[in-house]
Amino acid sequence: MEKMVSDLVEVAKRACVLAKKAGADEAEVLVQSGAELSTKVRLGEPELVQEAASKALGLRVFRDRRAALTYTSDFSAAALESFIIDSVALANLSEPDDLNRLPEEFATSVPDLHLWDDATSRITAKDALEQCIVAEKAARAFSPKVTNSEGASFSRVTGASAFANSSGFSGGVRGTYQSLVMEPICDDEGGKKRNGVWWTADRFLAKLETPEAVGRKAAERTVAKLGSGKIETGALPVVFDPEAGRALLRLLFSVISGGAIYRKSSYLLGREGSVVASPLVTIVDDPLIASAPGSRPFDGEGLASRKNSVVEAGVLKTFLLDTYSARKLGRTSNGCAGRSIGGSPHVSTSNFIMQRGATAPEEIVRSTGRGLYVTDMMGFGFNPVTGDFSRGAGGFLIENGKLGRPVSEITVSANFDQLLKNIDAMGSDLDMRSSMACPTFRVSTMMIAGS
Repeated sequence: MEKMVSDLVEVAKRACVLAKKAGADEAEVLVQSGAELSTKVRLGEPELVQEAASKALGLRVFRDRRAALTYTSDFSAAALESFIIDSVALANLSEPDDLNRLPEEFATSVPDLHLWDDATSRITAKDALEQCIVAEKAARAFSPKVTNSEGASFSRVTGASAFANSSGFSGGVRGTYQSLVMEPICDDEGGKKRNGVWWTADRFLAKLETPEAVGRKAAERTVAKLGSGKIETGALPVVFDPEAGRALLRLLFSVISGGAIYRKSSYLLGREGSVVASPLVTIVDDPLIASAPGSRPFDGEGLASRKNSVVEAGVLKTFLLDTYSARKLGRTSNGCAGRSIGGSPHVSTSNFIMQRGATAPEEIVRSTGRGLYVTDMMGFGFNPVTGDFSRGAGGFLIENGKLGRPVSEITVSANFDQLLKNIDAMGSDLDMRSSMACPTFRVSTMMIAGS
């Protein structure tokens, strides 16, 4: 794989040279190569075994401030040269934009962030199916109330990518990732079906939870939903577990992205340096965490990765910017560009994290008295311009400081600005299974729409 990275870097550099030769003013190239395995078992029988490998090259060229985006999977010398000539010619058909040019500065080194696990590439389809079988068996054995299954799925990805541009930057990185997901089903009263899910994922195989543990947790979460229903409408404290809290972080990203700011489609417009959340809230975007899911040594435009403090003790410190959105705002990029093979750079997160607090999640529930503990979020009720927020939710009623009866078919709502400011407890249980992560936290009051 190390040789593959160096080979991909050479392909990217050669493509940049060819683009300049074909008449491009500037060019950048992303090259990716990888393999993935996906398996699924349902009711003890294999339902999916899919293994594939792919490679592709994405090219962005500028000519007279006109841009063209193209991609190919044919790396042969003749095909690549013809593809690049056509790509440069295609740029002549686009509208000019004075911001269509490469960044001025690039990363000067490529740190090793420990994103590769040799064990991942050794996982066979048989190994993956066995993990699924064990997880589903553990879920179904947990309780006779588990009557069916959506199945257990295991996937693993190995890959390498390289990036180069005509300004002289080049770099490559390799990475691995694997996950196991289990989704049991229970029969509830009135013929209703209740499903739940648990999953484990990491860049390193040895760090995954055991399939038995995944199956048991999935079943436990599903069985706990039996008998769930609405609660009365009213205002209550709301505790979000890490699974549900991630949904709120995704909404926050949508209003601190540079694109939302220059389009004036964010309620946080013009509020840098002001209080936008509780003093308990600190949120960072950190691509330099070793072995983390979203880590990267440089961003999608070749800029050095850096930790950005987005909210610090409740104060909005910065927006996340790629080069284009930064130029639209008269600023410089803070290394937050993402890039796909077939698309242009765009603002993206790396490891977007609400930092842990000092309170155990059990203590947050215990100190709540009566409230709502949210484990599931659904729907898309969010207005980024006004901050109005309303989403479907499910979880448990908190009664006398303990989790009580299960709750479903309700909505939770608040203005997002007030929601963040009303966070009055921050858990110590930061969950880093995904690149968007948060601990358990409590909002002092939200409106619950139920019966």
